[in-house]
Amino acid sequence: MVHYTTVATCTLNQWALDFEGNYQRIRESILQAKALNARLRIGPELEIPGYGCYDHFLERDTVQHSWEVLGRLLEDRSLDGILIDTGMPVLHRNARYNCRVIILNGKIVLIRPKLYLANDGNYREMRWFVGWTRLAQTEDFVLPLFIGRITGQRSVMFGDALISTWDTCVGIELCEELFTPESPHIAMSLDGAEIIVNSSGSHHELRKLKRRVDLITEATLKCGGVYLYANQKGCDGDRLYYDGAAMILANGVVLAMSSQFSIADVEVQVATIDLGSVRAFRAARTSRSMQAARATPYPRAKAEFALAVELGDFDNSVRPTDPIAVRYHTPSEEINQGPACWLWDYLRRSGQGGFFLPLSGGLDSCSTALIVHSMCRQVTEACLQGDEQVLKDVRRCVGAGADYVPESAQELAGHLFYTCYMGTENSSTETQQRARHLAQTIGSYHVDLRMDSVVAAIVALFVLVTARTPQYEVRGGSSAENLALQNIQARLRMLLSYLFAALLPWARGRQKSLLVLGSANVDEALRGYFTKYDCSSADLNPIGSISKSDLRKYVAFSRDAMDLPVLDEFLSAMPSAELVPHSKSYAQSDEVEMGMSYAELSEFGRLRKVDGCGPYSMVTQLLHIWGDQLTPREIAQKVRRFFFFYAINRHKMTTITPAYHAETYSPDDNRFDMRPFLYNSSWTWQFQAIDALIERIESAKDH
Repeated sequence: MVHYTTVATCTLNQWALDFEGNYQRIRESILQAKALNARLRIGPELEIPGYGCYDHFLERDTVQHSWEVLGRLLEDRSLDGILIDTGMPVLHRNARYNCRVIILNGKIVLIRPKLYLANDGNYREMRWFVGWTRLAQTEDFVLPLFIGRITGQRSVMFGDALISTWDTCVGIELCEELFTPESPHIAMSLDGAEIIVNSSGSHHELRKLKRRVDLITEATLKCGGVYLYANQKGCDGDRLYYDGAAMILANGVVLAMSSQFSIADVEVQVATIDLGSVRAFRAARTSRSMQAARATPYPRAKAEFALAVELGDFDNSVRPTDPIAVRYHTPSEEINQGPACWLWDYLRRSGQGGFFLPLSGGLDSCSTALIVHSMCRQVTEACLQGDEQVLKDVRRCVGAGADYVPESAQELAGHLFYTCYMGTENSSTETQQRARHLAQTIGSYHVDLRMDSVVAAIVALFVLVTARTPQYEVRGGSSAENLALQNIQARLRMLLSYLFAALLPWARGRQKSLLVLGSANVDEALRGYFTKYDCSSADLNPIGSISKSDLRKYVAFSRDAMDLPVLDEFLSAMPSAELVPHSKSYAQSDEVEMGMSYAELSEFGRLRKVDGCGPYSMVTQLLHIWGDQLTPREIAQKVRRFFFFYAINRHKMTTITPAYHAETYSPDDNRFDMRPFLYNSSWTWQFQAIDALIERIESAKDH
């Protein structure tokens, strides 16, 4: 028998605590789903208050306002005729739950609390919520009085249940539950759930999307059935970018998927599925049927509604959705799009007039500039396609009239993007020219200045007070003098950045100030190879969680994909801070000063964070990874050097600029990588264990 049903999943660009905006986007997505003939619509996790409320979830107002938004959805008769799955925090018996609320025609069908909470990496859900532990069990939930007056209900079902419609059964899985070994969709599908819905708040990391798709594909291939996955997208108020990619799968194949990166506020994806094919797929597998016969029965919340069209109402013009091939972005494409969308959300929601970037002529600040260029390209394309929300945001940021439409990314950058080369006597003509050429190519408003007089004034003050004149190490000074003289330049660049960000728009007759962008990469942050409170100290850093090797590949990608031959100059240049005098016989090199390569730093970072290695276990791992290139003693020396500098510089991470989260080994101290910032840098016990290990290895070779 043919039972066609059309279902919809959504990606919404929600914003923490923006209850009015979140409501409007939810409502718009429901109306779009209805216009596409969908009978079921799901949205992102905690879409009513926004996923990133964090400690605001502890406030009673957040729960109260969420109920108020739900009340508006329940009152709206234009939203009838579709089963709606939305998300909000709910207080039940004085415990706070992360819940899905299923509504239909102005009534609440079920409140389903999350079972397994995300509590690692960037997630701290157990700080705000408790998981529902009574599997396949429900209780009565007494509704707030004003909600009861809207729905005509006094209480509703609360707990772990399936939704039974007239013609099928729907199970609910929330985000993290998909990633657990005992995912609820298994038991639900064995008990007859033909459609599983998953509302998620999943952030972007490089190379992460395939894992999501593989998990859902495996779930539907093994269990059969339809799987709807919804996700938030955009920057909802912090370092994370939620990367959309809402999808619909059936019986192991992908039928629909929304964009992973987009500046559109609302995206709705629909697919039409024959539920008869789900039943046939499952019934053909005897072993599955044997397990289903002894499955734990779930309570059923009844929805007086049909999701599918009966055979007698068969419409030959409606056909099932064909499978699609999933296209995964390369890491360079992800860098090009994700941080750009994140920056746009931050800019338009902060109310500022653009970005200011110290453009050094090096690869890192070049990468940041390219990400802003990508943002301008995406915004311009959306404007030219008539996206009213983007046009409204652009006009507000630029301070333009109602008829303004950017003609090109370069023209828009001339309004929104300011760059500045801050040179000293230690800077080279090559970096100055590279910065100027790149600014001209991407259209930024560029300032070229020399700040030697400011540096000299600071040094003169010290000389006046102490009667001692510090010198660079290449001119006979000590390492303390050398470092202090470098840091003067670095920190003055931070001060000048904020001065020019505040007043450059004013000098051009503009009203708003600028957000300052930083350009320190994840490897330098891990090693501590930057000056505390230098121009790495900024408002935002789009590359702060991206490795140097990935940035180099990204610049090469941008050269070809965006036709920017000027980038060849950056790719061939040696990374250098240019903070000390250089000569024909000496030029400052980042990797030489660090005592390790960027590739080695990436390896250290992954072993430390992802593989959970301390100094000793890192050596044991690297003996196998680098054993054919380095001796055991050389490996041990590199690890000791890394952990020494990691220890003495970890304090810098307490003030690091908020960075777009992109890498699994990010050392971000705010939430992702929680560690001390005062270490015993001698690592006495650990290093003695390493020395003993190396002695045993060398002794064994001698014998």
